[in-house]
Amino acid sequence: MQPKTHQNAPLDERIAGALVGAAVGDALGGPVEGYSPEQILERHGGRVHGVVGPWHGADWRTARPLAPYHKGDGHVTDDTLMTHALVRVYARVRDHLDAYAIADHLVPDLMTEPRWIPELESEALPLQRIFLAEKWLVTRIHYGHADPREAGTGNIVNCGAAMYMAPVGLVNAADPRAAYAEALDIAGAHQSSYGREAAGVLAAAVAAACTPGATPDSVVSACLALAKDGTRAAIERVCEEAARHTDFESALRPLREAVTPYDTVGPDYRAPSLGARRPSRLHAIEELPVALGMVLVARGDYRHAVLGAVNYGRDCDSIATMAGAVAGALGSPVPQDWAKTVAEASRLDLWEPATTLTAVTREIFDGDVARRRTHEQAFASLGGPACSD
Repeated sequence: MQPKTHQNAPLDERIAGALVGAAVGDALGGPVEGYSPEQILERHGGRVHGVVGPWHGADWRTARPLAPYHKGDGHVTDDTLMTHALVRVYARVRDHLDAYAIADHLVPDLMTEPRWIPELESEALPLQRIFLAEKWLVTRIHYGHADPREAGTGNIVNCGAAMYMAPVGLVNAADPRAAYAEALDIAGAHQSSYGREAAGVLAAAVAAACTPGATPDSVVSACLALAKDGTRAAIERVCEEAARHTDFESALRPLREAVTPYDTVGPDYRAPSLGARRPSRLHAIEELPVALGMVLVARGDYRHAVLGAVNYGRDCDSIATMAGAVAGALGSPVPQDWAKTVAEASRLDLWEPATTLTAVTREIFDGDVARRRTHEQAFASLGGPACSD
């Protein structure tokens, strides 16, 4: 398969591709989240190839374990709600973020501003939709008055922070090291251990994907240069396996087998093992390595990467969110029919956050240049090299 990317795509197209791509991946994965590839195959009479309806059809309001959320029919989930919330924080601060910005801006956004929630088909506080691991932000910071830099300690270790870190990679476009550091700071308010590490590495992956001439291989190399402990080992092992495949169908089981030694959840996603989601230097979240693996299998092609992530099952809305963000940042076009369907079904403008973040990113870069020039001048006055032009 030849890669279907636009390696010379400008910043605004990469930001739109990443944010719209993440939202579309989220919506496609939502209705099959939590199931195995075999269950998905049986339920849909084949692989999922686009937007599908709820797993339980018209009974989605009452059928457990998904009720009362309308997952399917093009509705985005909490991955996208959190991503858009983080974009709003950047729009307020208009500079790089840290854990205190999460406390000062993201937490109030979640608990005080009613917004349209597609899965609830009504306006509600985002806090009423997000998962328990994200509610932890409000519990620990607003009610527990924890230091934002370490508020994530004690939370269940999962992909909750990583799933909405694409904006950090975009703000630091083409600078994966800076994206990694900023995301680690931000994620300290939400996650610890390999959950926090995954947030840093996902941001780095998106930043690396924005580099002109980037490829899936160069993105993975950037991740491996920064990732630590079990996260690094899991990415390396999964991507080694992914390189052997050119079609997601043949990769579904091998990628799961490759990530299994690092995954604490266990074989039954809905019945986690006793050691699941606890801090560890040996383990990793499943979602990030598999997302990178699917981007490799697809040779960067958005459609193929996202469909691989969706049909992988398990936490596939988050896997497809991450794969979609990376493929979109690489410049691979998001299918227009998917994007239109998801935007209309979710009643959300998927392009407005990208327009906002593009403007903010340019402002932040100008500020970075000014700060760097000031530092260069100060260092030169200390006898260092002369300032650059």
